[in-house]
Amino acid sequence: MENKNAKNRIKELSKLIKSSNELYYNQDAPVIEDYEYDKLLAELKELELENPSLISKTSPTQKVGGTPSSVFSKVNHLVKMESLQDVFSLEEVESFIARMNNDNEKCEFVVESKIDGLSVSLEYEDGIFVRGSTRGDGSVGEDVTQNLETISDIPKTIKNAPKFLEVRGEVYMSLENFDILCEQQEILDKPPFKNPRNAAAGSLRQKNSEITATRNLSIFIFNVQQCDGKEFSTHSESLEYLKDKGFKTSPNYIVTSEFADIESKIKDIGDTRGEINYGIDGAVIKLNSITSRTKFGSTSKAPRWAVAYKYPPEEKETILKDIEISIGRTGVLTPTAVFEAVLLAGTSVSRASLHNESFINEKEIAIGDTIIVKKAGDIIPEVVAVTKHSGFNNVYQMPHICPSCSENVVHLDDEAALRCFNPECPAQSLSKLIHFASRVAMDIDGLGPAVMAQLVQNKIVKTIADIYTLNKEQLLTLDKFKDKSADNLMNAIQTSKDNNLDRLIAGLGIRNIGDTAARLLCETLQNIDNMMVATLEELTAIDGFGDIMAQSVNAFFETAGSKDLIERLKTAGVNMQYTGEIKTDFLANKIIVVTGTLPNLSRDEAEALIIKNGGKASGSVSKKTSYLLAGESAGSKLTKANSLLIPVISEYEFLQIIKLDRGMNDGD
Repeated sequence: MENKNAKNRIKELSKLIKSSNELYYNQDAPVIEDYEYDKLLAELKELELENPSLISKTSPTQKVGGTPSSVFSKVNHLVKMESLQDVFSLEEVESFIARMNNDNEKCEFVVESKIDGLSVSLEYEDGIFVRGSTRGDGSVGEDVTQNLETISDIPKTIKNAPKFLEVRGEVYMSLENFDILCEQQEILDKPPFKNPRNAAAGSLRQKNSEITATRNLSIFIFNVQQCDGKEFSTHSESLEYLKDKGFKTSPNYIVTSEFADIESKIKDIGDTRGEINYGIDGAVIKLNSITSRTKFGSTSKAPRWAVAYKYPPEEKETILKDIEISIGRTGVLTPTAVFEAVLLAGTSVSRASLHNESFINEKEIAIGDTIIVKKAGDIIPEVVAVTKHSGFNNVYQMPHICPSCSENVVHLDDEAALRCFNPECPAQSLSKLIHFASRVAMDIDGLGPAVMAQLVQNKIVKTIADIYTLNKEQLLTLDKFKDKSADNLMNAIQTSKDNNLDRLIAGLGIRNIGDTAARLLCETLQNIDNMMVATLEELTAIDGFGDIMAQSVNAFFETAGSKDLIERLKTAGVNMQYTGEIKTDFLANKIIVVTGTLPNLSRDEAEALIIKNGGKASGSVSKKTSYLLAGESAGSKLTKANSLLIPVISEYEFLQIIKLDRGMNDGD
């Protein structure tokens, strides 16, 4: 490649990789697949190798991707926590082996699974766990000791220990616990983590260790970083030592000098990775001899004595048998492909989301077609393409009425999704009920997800209005309910009737209408009757409202189900009038954008606090933005804010600005 073209491509790759590093390492919200990222980094390395004069000190090839967060105390790593050089073919592995064997002596290698998680350091003094930290940029990490102490796999004390011991491991979340977490996030209407690696990282890198404890994280230890008073001649010897001390060590590794054995082990790890309960994103091949490792040394980023073989995403052809429609809490109709089962990453797969109508039309998907499916990140099945149309069916058409309640579905202008706005739609009932009673809405203490699930399962509650017809005798039929708990819940339900109207509006689950929009609506229209008859023009004229929000409100109140629901709530004595709220000026003239998942506040709660304290909550980042309030999985808004040099603040810093002490810590 000509130098000018190489310079442009290096610049383009560097920018893309740096952005991906920020999202992957620091925000736990990747936007590209690991394999795609690794190939981009490999291309950059090759270009820099061909054009050494173009290598910048700030190039992604010269440093580990992550940077320590300002939320945690910094930890300086006395032994650098390096990353690994990636290879993508057995030929590259063979070349690596040959380089190590260049003295005509066969070196000994250890081959082990590369666990897909977050790399950490654990430090022990006189056998007591004293500090744990993330890798960060390799030289400086974050102190996450309290969070690591919640992981049962980590021994808190070790017997007959050296004076000082530092080990390195990979914190991960099992696939089973990941599925459970995704279900919980869906019920709470929070964006789910993309994969177990990001779930593990997001769970570990937060202030509230109590939340980390609920995530059931695990760890594998794969290296001794420092050991005062004991030396090891080989890596395998150190692993056996760690195992003897009670550490859960790198599983099922082999020690060999033969390339055939290495090749066989790589294949075995790849073939069986779908049969285990944790994610694997490669196989690591490293020199066993500690002396030889010292001889070969490291680059600025990675050891020369080890490589990580990355498995390409596995794709299979199959026949699309059917498309099923499911309905979420907010009424979104989601099409799911049902196809002839195929084996992907070691597991049988027969279903995958088709996302929405636009996705189906773009790929011209019809029942009976031959399709290609893969597992995104070796975890989530997805349809990649259609390779052959059956010719028997037309491109699938989404239904015009809700399959659950037969109400017309609405395709809002701003999105590809179809929605059912009927608040009494059975398919949406449990999630809607949980949201209605939650802290961000009517705040009915004691009516959490588990209790609500029992009420729905026993057919005691079907709609929001049914909550206000509950009696004590019905509650006493539920598990773990006694006189006192039943009385407490009945009192909480009665108290909720007096909530200000904005809480009720937020609880109704109207699309695009959370705490902030509910308050704006109430401040202008004052009562529920005015809202029900408001025209699109009147709704759009509300300060802070746009066309999309106005359409959502209008569509909701036009349905017969919504009108019936409001009448039932009125009859039950639920307040339908807005009484206003006292504001402060802590954020006067400030424009704040909220992004990502905050530790304790929902996005609507945060925006409501912004408005209450005299600021303006905006949905997009611009040069006029005063602060970006960023949480977990922040995404593109964070990238734009950084490019515009806009101050980024955490939830904790935000609460300090508005002088609100709610006993909260940064966490999920």
